[in-house]
Amino acid sequence: MILWTIFFIIVILVMTVKIYQKLTHAICKSSAHMVGKVVIVTGANSGLGFEVAKDLAFRGARVIMACRNMRLAEAAKELIVKETGNTDVHCRQLDLGSLRSVREFCDNIIKTEKRIDVLINNAASGGLGNYTSEDGLQIGMQVNFYASFLLTCLLLPLLKKSAPSRIINLSSLIHHYGILDFDNLNMEKYWSDQLVYANSKLFMNLMTLELSKRLKATGVTVNAVHPGVSATNIFRNIPYYYVRCLVERSIRFMFQTPWEASQTCIYLAVSPEVSGVSGKYFSDCRQKKPSKTSQDGDAARRLWAESERLVKFTLPEK
Repeated sequence: MILWTIFFIIVILVMTVKIYQKLTHAICKSSAHMVGKVVIVTGANSGLGFEVAKDLAFRGARVIMACRNMRLAEAAKELIVKETGNTDVHCRQLDLGSLRSVREFCDNIIKTEKRIDVLINNAASGGLGNYTSEDGLQIGMQVNFYASFLLTCLLLPLLKKSAPSRIINLSSLIHHYGILDFDNLNMEKYWSDQLVYANSKLFMNLMTLELSKRLKATGVTVNAVHPGVSATNIFRNIPYYYVRCLVERSIRFMFQTPWEASQTCIYLAVSPEVSGVSGKYFSDCRQKKPSKTSQDGDAARRLWAESERLVKFTLPEK
């Protein structure tokens, strides 16, 4: 009897969460077209990034899919072209685990593209382990934050030239569990996969705050977004197959689909309502308050300087 009662309570809780998710998630209602616009989406071959790229292709944008695995990227591109009828969709190699790859990608974009209207820093991964990249950075922090920081800095001149333009940084509700320790930015003192992910999203928020100040009066806006929990391939690095399957299927059942999770990102990319909004944090197509640390201007400024040091790049003042 007790076991049946516990089972019944669990079922009720699960169904409550599922119903709540379905009733509260927002949908981008903007019908704005993107004809003549150039959009870069990192990690666009699957999950949320794929849905964002497909939506923007539907709207007529020139979409550049910045991906590590070119075989998967080309397959995703063909599917987007087939479903949208937009042939102006292109794959470019970008491995966030290598800052050399980031620099090569940006060099290629600057040489081949006349403008960038929207940059979406979507790519991220969990469960990468604890080792140092060829650039001397903890691999999870590099893939989830430092590489996107460098990418954004290198593309800023073209974004400014293309103004009004937008930068969208993918954050997460889990940033509330991040710890800003300036003696452990590269995870050398203490580490866990969960802390890497939480810290990288906290750092994304702080980068957004500081960059918005640096971009004032340039016509370039930058905002962070919590897309919601969804079953994307961000869980692909969980080491045990059955555990990974259980996590993915549970999340897929209880929470949002990648299409649902993509809506706030799309909203920030296309909606006229947010054309002048910058330095903010969004969820469910609405502005929300991030953690207290995320709103600390002094911490954001210091993290920016430390990030420049770690990626060995200094953004010119002008």
